[in-house]
Amino acid sequence: MAPPLIAAGLGIGTLALLHFRDPHVEGSYGLCPVYVLFGVYCPGCGGMRAMHNLTDGNIIDSLHSNLLAVPLTIAFAVFVIDWLLRARRGLRWRLPGLNPVVVWSFFGLLAVYSVLRNTPWGTWLTPV
Repeated sequence: MAPPLIAAGLGIGTLALLHFRDPHVEGSYGLCPVYVLFGVYCPGCGGMRAMHNLTDGNIIDSLHSNLLAVPLTIAFAVFVIDWLLRARRGLRWRLPGLNPVVVWSFFGLLAVYSVLRNTPWGTWLTPV
């Protein structure tokens, strides 16, 4: 039971840290290396702000900071809860069965998201 409990604790601890230490404050967690070096938003830019907004109950602001952060956090939570339940029953953990089409579609989505949020048409996807 230790590994899934550690994963759950790290997830909850991260959310608690992001709730109490506001990433909206300039430089509170350092700077995004991609943005500093290249001046573009990476797929993760705004993710910490999204989680901070989510823990404050501002779902719309969370989605505006990073559209992908909320669904990926939900997917992580489902995975860890399944892992905990299986460990409690003495079963081994399982990785989700992802076929190559799903994996490459996800990477394609990340690429399109990254490009779109750095164009004039995607200003609604830029972090707030």
